[in-house]
Amino acid sequence: MSEFDCLDPVRKALLDDLDEGFAELYGAYRGLVFSTALRLSGRWADAEDLTAEAFLRAYRGLAGYDRERIAELQPRAWVMTILMNVWRNCARAKSRKPPPDLRDEPIDGVDPGEDVEDTAVRHETGDELARMLGELPEEQRAAVVLRHVVDLPVSEIATVLKIPQGTVKSHVSRGLRRLRALGGAR
Repeated sequence: MSEFDCLDPVRKALLDDLDEGFAELYGAYRGLVFSTALRLSGRWADAEDLTAEAFLRAYRGLAGYDRERIAELQPRAWVMTILMNVWRNCARAKSRKPPPDLRDEPIDGVDPGEDVEDTAVRHETGDELARMLGELPEEQRAAVVLRHVVDLPVSEIATVLKIPQGTVKSHVSRGLRRLRALGGAR
């Protein structure tokens, strides 16, 4: 029995073959990454772009890692860290550009597997949550989304955001308090 046999399936697959392992990584975390990106960005198209860019960067990163680094990898926290960096970079770049003319913006697509009633409910509640999340400061929004949408433990959020665990707890608490106030004010 080798030292790598007791690893989780994603890390084991990455160690066995990078391409097949990456497919395993993508399959395991694509929904998580997309839902997080959607809550962070508030738009379906932006979430798709963030997800694609995060996985592209993940693949490029893995190609340069040696076996020991892959064996020590915490895949979920690592992919979420990449997503957070991509999101911050995009937000920084957007803040430097003038706002686009909203008439030129495409309308978010509809999931073809979802019925009309489910789509309406999802858009109604999703749009309201996205608006409220968008009103939070960036650090609180990221902490709340990672904790309550992605369901990461505080220790992994601290790793992803590169801040102490106490700060994570503070951001989550303040973010939730602000969301409650925003929800009550509407």
